[in-house]
Formats: sequence, C-alpha cells, structure tokens
Amino acid sequence: MKLYYSPGACSMAPHIVAREAGLDVELVKVDIPNKKTADGGDYWKINPKGYVPALQLDDGQVLTEVGVLCQYLADQKPDSALMARCGSIERYHQMEAINFAATEVHKQIGALFNPQLTPEMKQVQIGYIGRRLDALEKMLDDKAYIMGEQFTVADAYLFTVLGWTRIHKIDLAKWPNIVAFMARVGERPKVREAMRAEGLLK
Repeated sequence: MKLYYSPGACSMAPHIVAREAGLDVELVKVDIPNKKTADGGDYWKINPKGYVPALQLDDGQVLTEVGVLCQYLADQKPDSALMARCGSIERYHQMEAINFAATEVHKQIGALFNPQLTPEMKQVQIGYIGRRLDALEKMLDDKAYIMGEQFTVADAYLFTVLGWTRIHKIDLAKWPNIVAFMARVGERPKVREAMRAEGLLK
C-alpha cells in the first residue's frame, strides 16, 4: 500500500493508524500546491480531488478521505483494537467520534488556513472552534482517550487536527483535558515514529 501524504497535514492520521496497527505502508510525499508527488508524478491522476490523503491499495484501487482510510487500515489488523468490530454499538460510537473530528474539528480549524480570511471572519471562526473545543473538553472528562482507556483511530485524527492550533496560535490552556490528551497521544511511540518520519520531530 502507498499512503500519499503531506507533512503535518490531515494525512498524518492514517499514517499514525498504519504504524499503530503494524502495517507496512509506503509513504509518498505530495507537493499539494503543485499537485506533484516527490518523484514528479501528477497527483491529480492519483486523487482527482487534489488533496491528501490518498491510499493506493496493492491492487491499484485508491481510497480517499481521512476517516475512511483510518477505518480501512484498522480493519486490516482487527486485533489492534483500533476500531471496534463491524456492527457493534461501539463501532458506531467510534464512527461518531471520527465524524466529529472530521466535520467539527478538522473543518473548523482547517478553515483558518484560508489566506482570504479577513480578521473579522477569523474571529468568527475562532468562536466556532472554541465551542467545538468546549464540547470536546466535556467528552474527554475522566478519559485517557476519546472512547475511554483504549486508543482508537478517532484519537489519531483528533491529535492530528488539534495540532494545527499551534500554527494558528490558539492557546489550549483553558481546555485542560485537551491539553492532557495531546500530551498523552504525543508520547505514544508509534505517534512519535510517524511524526519523525514526516520531519516534524528530530
């Protein structure tokens, strides 16, 4: 399998999941602005949507979207416990957390990367983000991870997109559960491996 990624982008979530699951995945770096792979290939031909991540399977098929890739990779190693078994209520709760990460955290924080955002629009967006972080803070009450004591793919996704708060200078201090969560996930050996492989850690 090949994982098309950009350092520190949302593609880091499936990268973390692959390492946590012990899967052998080849990393292919993508220059997003120019839609080129590290070897000069045309990324549009891999993913017509133009953004990362994309996962090319051994049979040539390509999967896209962070939540889908994370679930697919976890399902390749069900013993990893990164996703609950299909059809279980636990699975649906995990999908709920993945969708919250995708639509309410990823998209809200990700909107701040828009260079056309005016200062007024930015303040409105930061207000949205604050409300989502308020909700996440409550969701993490008395929990090591979003689902409890077990690290899952939802944690990999949340950790990745919450990391962007540093880029946008959003101080997480008022959300101590989130601060503790970020520290806890950030110390996981496989998470550090992924970050080091992407050049985010020395």
